Amino acid sequence: MTSPLEPAALDQLFRTARTHNGWLDTPVTDGQLHALFDLARWGPTSANSSPARFVFLRTPAAKERLRPALSAGNLDKTMAAPVTVIIGHDLAFYERLPELFPHTDARAWFAGNPELIAATAIRNGSLQGAYLMLAARALGLDCGPMSGFDADKVNAEFFAGTTVEVNFLCNLGQGDAGKLFARGPRLPFDDACSIL
Repeated sequence: MTSPLEPAALDQLFRTARTHNGWLDTPVTDGQLHALFDLARWGPTSANSSPARFVFLRTPAAKERLRPALSAGNLDKTMAAPVTVIIGHDLAFYERLPELFPHTDARAWFAGNPELIAATAIRNGSLQGAYLMLAARALGLDCGPMSGFDADKVNAEFFAGTTVEVNFLCNLGQGDAGKLFARGPRLPFDDACSIL
């Protein structure tokens, strides 16, 4: 058994972590992005399917490619963020299962079954996007996950000719605490949970 994390770590990951809308002009390095993925990739996925694909947009030119797809409310904060991650999922993830899940023919579970492929890709890719956010917080980065974009435009610009589709976007960097919104409430246990 492992010991619970200290309260300060739980605060950093969950209780005091916030969705940031403003960003300090502090770069995020290649080394930080590699460390981020190297941590996030260990989160579990079904059959070790690992369908998530991450595109890190850091340069002004890369951000400009994203601009036409962004909603008005997400435009300025995304252009100001040190990094914006496109979190996608590969619908051909099952082709890597002989490598990632070699003890059985898991590829055969998915080949020719587009409904199962789509459900597995979005479910596990979403999990991996959440792991990426927790890894970022664990490594001292702030996050600003977003919907509010035109998925067709993102797919056409960044994933044309591939089997990858966008799921959501997330800004990364050092957040500007002065631009935070008031924290929203969360549901209490009895409204969201049951114990049977």
